[in-house]
Amino acid sequence: MNVFWILLIAALVVSSVGFKKYIYFISIGYGFSVAVLGFIILFTQRSTAGSWDVLQCLLLVFYGCRLGGYLLARELKSASYRKTLAKETKDGSEVGFGVKIAIWITCAALYACQVSPVLFRMETEGHHSDVLQIIGTILMIAGIVLETAADLQKSAAKAVNPRRFVSTGLYRFVRCPNYFGEVLFWTGVFVSALNMIDSPLRWLAAIAGYAGIIYIMFSGARRLELRQQRNYGDDPAYREYVRKTPILIPFLPIYSVAKIKWLVG
Repeated sequence: MNVFWILLIAALVVSSVGFKKYIYFISIGYGFSVAVLGFIILFTQRSTAGSWDVLQCLLLVFYGCRLGGYLLARELKSASYRKTLAKETKDGSEVGFGVKIAIWITCAALYACQVSPVLFRMETEGHHSDVLQIIGTILMIAGIVLETAADLQKSAAKAVNPRRFVSTGLYRFVRCPNYFGEVLFWTGVFVSALNMIDSPLRWLAAIAGYAGIIYIMFSGARRLELRQQRNYGDDPAYREYVRKTPILIPFLPIYSVAKIKWLVG
């Protein structure tokens, strides 16, 4: 069986946790799907994998386990988070079973497409490590470090003052540094295989995965912006922070996406 289809089936199995709770399709199911897919790529391509290939697969596994574990721990331990989540996301009770099936399949396909550049590079005959793979791997590492640091800094700041927005550490430079870390990570995955994707269908899968996750990150930034507007919009310090701090990409002067209504998901 083509390895890509194995990835898709595995993503379907892992992300099916979303049938227990709707949001799990795109949270816990997402993180652990990426981890499992990274392991499958490494296992199926182990005979031809070079050191940089192995590193990329291990980064996928680490990324997925860290993200899935963080989201699971937050879900289990944080009563305030569950309360906020209940207010701002659908619980799935009003969503028909057919729609849930469609969302499940779409999410699983997206996850398989996201990791596909790593697989496609390793499947290319005569593939070898090169500058693009090295650059891509460095971006993946930078993304993981940035996302992890942002999560830790936010948790620490909220522990001190849970009612104030976070504007310290990485949050001084960008309002969603954890999402920016995601963007860096998946940019690295995509870039690393640009010279090794050898068919239109593979290009379609790789581009769909990268474009999909970028869209989701901007959608997440929009949801966060709308929530923070409700919570802190009357605070002059917050308004000044928003006016000066880019929302997703550091130093790129995009300060708001609240009015872009097609950024939903």
